[in-house]
Amino acid sequence: MKKIILSTAVAFGSLNAAQAQTAPQANPMRFFVGMGLTAGGDKMSTVEYTDGTSADIRAGNLLAFVGGIDYQVTPDFSFQGSIGYHFDSADATNGSQRFSRFPVELLAYYHVAQQWRIGGGARYSTNARFSSSGAAEVGDTDLDSKVAGIVEAEYMPSAHWGVKLRYVKEEFKISRGTRSHVYKGDHVGVFGNYYF
Repeated sequence: MKKIILSTAVAFGSLNAAQAQTAPQANPMRFFVGMGLTAGGDKMSTVEYTDGTSADIRAGNLLAFVGGIDYQVTPDFSFQGSIGYHFDSADATNGSQRFSRFPVELLAYYHVAQQWRIGGGARYSTNARFSSSGAAEVGDTDLDSKVAGIVEAEYMPSAHWGVKLRYVKEEFKISRGTRSHVYKGDHVGVFGNYYF
């Protein structure tokens, strides 16, 4: 009886291990959500507070939320598509300024190890807009963006969690009549993603 129980336990253990190994190949597509902090870019505006402090709005800052699809083509290669909301703001009780955009990204990855992958791709920021209100009112402006380049590395301590370090080279352009100005939005960022 003990041999039968032991044999059954070993068989179930082997079956579970086999399913765990084949699960990623059986379902290569999964969704993800994430958020990150970014730093960089040209200064677009400075907000002065009544206590004497100030805050800069930069074209590469500050907080980003993202969601999308991750697709593993082979054990060594995968693709990722996403849309996000990226913004920098200076807020007070009597007014605010904000630079926001909705980036769309497409990335390709090479898996250098079981928990590491490196990749690169393109990003296009839609609806880029500088807005202001209240005592910080300086006008609202839409900006044109160009296709940006991305390089990044991701460490995945588990199948559901990933930590990314990335660099983005990006530009935004304001056109007013015959005059225009380009803001560099180049930035580095650290992101945490949850895959499900």
